[in-house]
Amino acid sequence: MCPSQSVFSPSVAAPVAEKRPHAHNCGDHQIRDDYAWLRADNWREVMQNPQTLPADIRAHLLAENAYCDSALKDTTALQEKLVGEMRARIREEDTDVPIEDGQYAYFYTFAPGSEHPLYARRTIKEDGTLSDQVEPVLDANALANAHDYFDLGAIAHSPDHRFVAYATDCQGSEFYDIRIRDIQSGQDLPDHLVSAASDLVWSTDSASLYWIWRDENNRPKEVRRHQLGDHPDTDQCLYHEEDEGFFLSLSQTSDRRYILIEANDHTTSEVHILDADMAEPALHCIAPRERNLEYHVDHAGHDFYILTNADGAEDFKIITAPDNHPGRENWQDLVPAKPGTRRLEHRLFKNHMVRLERVNALPRLVVHRLSDGRETQITIKDEAYALGLEPLSDFDTRRMRFSFSSLSQPEQIFDYDMERHTRILRKTQDIPSGHDADAYCVRRLTAKAQDGEDIPVSLIHHKDTPIDGTAPLLLYGYGSYGITIPASFSLRRLSLINRGFVYAIAHIRGGEAKGHAWYTAAKGIHKPNTFHDFIAVAQGLIAKNYTCKGKIIAMGGSAGGLLVGAVLNMAPDLFGGAIAAVPFVDVLNTMCDETLPLTPPEWPEWGNPKEDTNAFAAISAYSPYDNVAPRNYPPVLVTAGLTDPRVTYWEPAKWVARLRDMAPKAGPYLLQTEMQAGHGGLSGRFEGLKTTALEYAFAIKAASLSLR
Repeated sequence: MCPSQSVFSPSVAAPVAEKRPHAHNCGDHQIRDDYAWLRADNWREVMQNPQTLPADIRAHLLAENAYCDSALKDTTALQEKLVGEMRARIREEDTDVPIEDGQYAYFYTFAPGSEHPLYARRTIKEDGTLSDQVEPVLDANALANAHDYFDLGAIAHSPDHRFVAYATDCQGSEFYDIRIRDIQSGQDLPDHLVSAASDLVWSTDSASLYWIWRDENNRPKEVRRHQLGDHPDTDQCLYHEEDEGFFLSLSQTSDRRYILIEANDHTTSEVHILDADMAEPALHCIAPRERNLEYHVDHAGHDFYILTNADGAEDFKIITAPDNHPGRENWQDLVPAKPGTRRLEHRLFKNHMVRLERVNALPRLVVHRLSDGRETQITIKDEAYALGLEPLSDFDTRRMRFSFSSLSQPEQIFDYDMERHTRILRKTQDIPSGHDADAYCVRRLTAKAQDGEDIPVSLIHHKDTPIDGTAPLLLYGYGSYGITIPASFSLRRLSLINRGFVYAIAHIRGGEAKGHAWYTAAKGIHKPNTFHDFIAVAQGLIAKNYTCKGKIIAMGGSAGGLLVGAVLNMAPDLFGGAIAAVPFVDVLNTMCDETLPLTPPEWPEWGNPKEDTNAFAAISAYSPYDNVAPRNYPPVLVTAGLTDPRVTYWEPAKWVARLRDMAPKAGPYLLQTEMQAGHGGLSGRFEGLKTTALEYAFAIKAASLSLR
C-alpha cells in the first residue's frame, strides 16, 4: 500500500454505484458497461437545465461529493488559507491596458471584491491622451447577480461605437445567449439570439451582427446574419456546415475588410470570406477543403497572408495570395517552412507582419517588414518563459503589443515599435501580497524517452527547497491536439511551491513543443507515446534528485485527465497521488457515440472505433476506464461539471465507480462534481480559487505535508 493512503480517513462510507448490466455495439464489437446508467438519457436537457437530472444519478453524485468532503474535512482550514493566500496575490482593483479604437479606448476593469469585470471606455483626446472620465459599457457583475454560474463570452462594440454585443452562458453548457446593448442608454435592444456560440463580428455599417448558431447536440452549425431590429427567426443563414465532424469559428481580418468563416476538424480546414463593407455580402471560399490541409487567413493591402501546412510544410509556412484570385494555384511562399520551427500565429498591420513561433518548447516573436522582408526577432533571455500576441485595433500603426511571463516572473505587457525596435512597458502584473522572483529557481531540463527522444521539461521550485530527492513534486501534463502548455506565471501555484513542492511541466508528445511531428508522434494509434513520455519525465526527475518514487502528484485536465488515468494504469506505484480535472477517461464509449457534442470532430485525433478496427484496438488498450484493474492505485482526486459539454459528467463518475469496484483497498478515489458548472468549473475570478484550493489541499495531504 502507498504510504500516502493512510493519511486519508473518510468518516463516511464510500458510495458504491449499482451495477446495471448494459451492452452496446461499436461497429463489429460489443462493449459491456455496468455503469452506463450514469449517463442520463436526457443529457441534452440537463446541460441547459441541471434540475432535470434524474433523481438516482443526482443522489449518487451528491453522495460522491459528501464522501470527498469527508475525506478532505481535515483540510478545510487549509483550503480557506490557500484561498486567502491566492486571493491576496490578486489585485482587487485592476484595469487592463486599454485598446484604442477610433475616438475611444476600451478596457476591462475590476472593482474591489468583484468576481466579473466592467467593460468600459474612455475618450481619446486630441493630444492622444485619455480622458479621466470612465464611461461604463457593460457591467458583467450586474448580469451575473441572478445566476449561480455566469460566463461572459465574447463582447464586441459596433464600429460606430453606439452598441455593444455580448454573449453570456449561465449554465456552463456553452450554449450562449447574445444580446445587444445601446451604450448611451444602457438598455438592451429587444434582439435576443439563443443557442449561440460565443463568436461575434459586426458589419462595417453597424447595422448587422454575424453569429454562429448551435444545434441540439451543441455543435456550431450555421453562420447567421442578424439585422438589428429584426426577429431572430428571420436571420439569414449565410453558411451551413453539413459535415458533423467540422466545427465553425467566426473572426475578422486585421484590416477589418473581411469576415472569416473557418470550418475545421483538427486536421483539415476551409475558410470562406465575406466582404464586411457589402450591404448584401457574398460568400467566397479561399480554397476548398482537402484532407490534412490546414490554413488560416489574414489580409493587408491587396493580398491574403495565409499560415498553412500546404506542400508538405509540416511545421507550417506563410504564403501570399492576391485577394481577387486567392485560390491555391496563386499561393506564393513568403516565409518558408523550417522543420522544428512551428509557425503558430500571424498578425498583420499595414506595413508589418508579426508571427509567433516555437522552437524546442520556447516561443519567439518575429517582426517582418512587408516592403522588403526584413525580419527582427524580439529577444528573451530567460530559461523558460511564455510569449503571446495581445489584441490591438490599430491597423495603420508601427506599434504591436505582446505579453511576457515566466514561471517566476509575473506577466508584463509591452508595446513594441516595429520600426525602431524599442519597447515600452505598459503594465506589470501586480502581486499585492508581495513577490520576489529571485526567491525561485527556474530550470529547463530534458528527460530521455523510452525510444531515445529528449522530452523538454519546465520546472520551478523555491530556492530553499532541498534538491536531494526528498521534495514532493507536482507533475503537470496535457499532450493532445498539438497544445503545448506554456511556461507562464501562475500566482496560484506559488502556494504549493512555497510549501516545498517542485512544480514541473512535461512537454510530452501529443503537444507541439518540438514541432508538428512531436504532435503526430502521439496521435491516433500512436497515443501511448504521450503516456510513456510522462512516465519517463517522472523517472528522469527522480534520477535528477528533484523527488522520489511515491512523492509525485500527477495532474492533468480534460485530455490531460486521460493522460493521468492512463499512467495510473501503467505505473501506479510511481505516484503518491493524482489529480484528474474534468478528465476524458471513457474514451472508447465516447468515441463510439456520435451523438455527443465533440465525438465526430474528435475522430481525426483519436480514431473512429466504429469504423476502424485498428482504432478500436488502440483505444481499447489505453482507455483509462476500460483498463482499470486490481492495482495499487494511489489516492485520486477527480473533478467534474454537470453541464460540461466537452467531457460529460458521467465519464469521471463512471471511472471512479469502476476504480472503487476493481481496487477497493487502494485509493481512496474522491469525486467532486460541480452541480452548477461546466468544463471550466466555478465562474468568477475568486470563486474559481476554491477548486484550486481543493486540488492543492489534496496534493499537500497526499504528500504527507503539514496541513497548516
